[in-house]
Amino acid sequence: MAELVPAEEPSMDLPIIDLDIYRSNASSSPTVQEECARAARALITYGALVLHDSRVSESDNEAFLDLLEDYFALPAETLKRDERPELGYQVGVTLENTEKPKCAVDEPCLRVIERLAPAERPLDISGHQPDPKCRFFWRMGEPAPYATQFPGLNAENVIPEAPGIRERWTSVMETWGKSMKSAVSGLAEMAAVGMGLPAETFTDAGRYGPHLLAPTASNLKKYGTKDTILAGFHTDLNFLTIHGRSRYPGLHIWARNTGRRIAVSIPRPGPGQNGSYLLVQAGKQLEHLTGGLVKAGYHEVVVNDATLKTVEARRRDFPDRPLVRISSTFFWHLSSDYDLAPIPALAEQAKAVRVANFDLGRDEGDEVEYAPMKVGQQVQNELKHIALLA
Repeated sequence: MAELVPAEEPSMDLPIIDLDIYRSNASSSPTVQEECARAARALITYGALVLHDSRVSESDNEAFLDLLEDYFALPAETLKRDERPELGYQVGVTLENTEKPKCAVDEPCLRVIERLAPAERPLDISGHQPDPKCRFFWRMGEPAPYATQFPGLNAENVIPEAPGIRERWTSVMETWGKSMKSAVSGLAEMAAVGMGLPAETFTDAGRYGPHLLAPTASNLKKYGTKDTILAGFHTDLNFLTIHGRSRYPGLHIWARNTGRRIAVSIPRPGPGQNGSYLLVQAGKQLEHLTGGLVKAGYHEVVVNDATLKTVEARRRDFPDRPLVRISSTFFWHLSSDYDLAPIPALAEQAKAVRVANFDLGRDEGDEVEYAPMKVGQQVQNELKHIALLA
């Protein structure tokens, strides 16, 4: 257990996990086993990691960011045609000032903030209105061969009609979405192996998940004042979230065992190095399935000094481009009809980790009960908290 609960404070640099090691070597090799163990330790210790995948193209991310900047620069009345509120906004666009940060009214989350040192707390969300960000959900799931109990979470995609957007849309979204899905699926296998489970444990549970390519957009001409909260302090409701590099800084995360705010900076590939580096964060479904061995990672997106410097640089170097911060985000989900309950062996480890952290003076708050339920029910419960589902 000592290896899962380091006595010293973890580094502020997120561990970098190499998916190529897992893909290119026999699963039984010591090198693969160690890299998988590193992936599991990173998720347990930090709730996040940086993943390198040589198959993921930086140019595909750039094409994706260009498309979404162009789309979200369209007039609001044009964007509104792509809203589907009757489906809990689970496909199509969500306009600004719709999605609420759950933590603003969630007692357990507010207690997490209280336990942080004042200098490490997120920007104040106690009086925060709905987030000023927009979002688009593009479904990347495989249709289930059975009738789902949650059809609203598995709806058909919305393709924007706007000229100049529609022609590029499906190709760019599918190309980038498939890259992200493949990378995060590989990481899910590595994490399973690192936790002592069969490699396919998590990927089988998520085979028919309503996976979403889910970029957010923040208009920095309108919401570009320092300390503006673009996305209030929160965790993600899904299993794993993976991000490509955004053009604008502003993402902060809180690692489980540090209590410190970390400004995320995703490395760029070195000279002659293939692929991309991607940020992966644990979500609530992973926390539930592991009985709290892995905790969903808290994060926020704000306008900070680095954001403002980048805005000035973009204005100078790309004067004709929209000043819109796009997050290159993908939500990997478990299947809606999957029975979500803690895996007993992991739940036992979770209890031991909790005791070890307590002995080291790390207060993780009240013990959480992870009640059995369908994944679709868990998603619907979370959507009600953030005002996307009535």
